[in-house]
Amino acid sequence: MREISTAALPPAPGAEQYLALDFADSAYVLPGGHFIDLLGTPESTNRWLAERGLAPADAGVQEMCATQLRVLREHIRALFAARVARQPVLPAALSAVNDALSRTPTAALLRWDETNGPYRAALCPPNEILDRALATLAADTADLLTGAEAGFLTTCASVPCNRYLIRHGRRHWCSTRCGDRARAARAYARAKSKVD
Repeated sequence: MREISTAALPPAPGAEQYLALDFADSAYVLPGGHFIDLLGTPESTNRWLAERGLAPADAGVQEMCATQLRVLREHIRALFAARVARQPVLPAALSAVNDALSRTPTAALLRWDETNGPYRAALCPPNEILDRALATLAADTADLLTGAEAGFLTTCASVPCNRYLIRHGRRHWCSTRCGDRARAARAYARAKSKVD
């Protein structure tokens, strides 16, 4: 069951630098089993893409496109999970990201304006919006997984949260909310052990 919330959690540490991390965290679990999917409907997917400059606000994302993005998200999450656990990667996840990487050229083309002269722009016809978004997200995933911060990629330490973050320092949680919940659970466990 897909649930949408406009009151999303704040970005996890690292999500502002890595769009792929923000993308992987666009579906998450809250206490009580509440599942939030910011790509759960075509409308919410269009909004998410537009807010990140990956599609125009009026792109008219259809369910087929939203589904393709959700599938790529799960493959990226599988790659992140393999990296965090230092386990072998699933070939299907690697293949999906490489396929998305090769969908569109990433170089801005040389254009010419009769008034202002030459300029570079990555113009995207409407039928290529999804391909460009998938390629951008896949490229950012590759940059994160092969970059200097790859070793700091981790999962939120607060159960049941399933978000990823880039950990720097002692922070092990994706948000203050998760940190407070984890500290409260530890305090409860200590108090309960003293009673038993």
